Amino acid sequence: MGNDTIANMITSIRNANLGKIKTVRIPATYTTINIAKILLREGFIENFIDNHKNAKDILILNLKYQGKKRKSYITTLRRISKPGLRIYSNHKEIPKVLGGMGIVILSTSGGIMTDREARKKKIGGELLCYVW
Repeated sequence: MGNDTIANMITSIRNANLGKIKTVRIPATYTTINIAKILLREGFIENFIDNHKNAKDILILNLKYQGKKRKSYITTLRRISKPGLRIYSNHKEIPKVLGGMGIVILSTSGGIMTDREARKKKIGGELLCYVW
């Protein structure tokens, strides 16, 4: 695990989806908690628990699956802005994922939010990841 907590979170969720594992444990930070809130609000995960254990904050995500074959609600998670190359966008140039079916998670001056919220508030920011 490196210093990029968002990439760590995305990789953990992606690996759990491949193995059809229901729970994912990741280090809890302000950013990962807010991304989990967005994923919960948008219906990609069932719920999450912010667990305080032994001076280490752990975030436990419960992923959503549908049907007997356990098809995941999250089909793709892609990191956009990285520590080595930050990607910023104003509110007019925020990309639409799958014609609006997916979401873009942004870090803005108003906090971490989805692309729809950022366009509505007319603020841009750093593109963190795509989810669909």
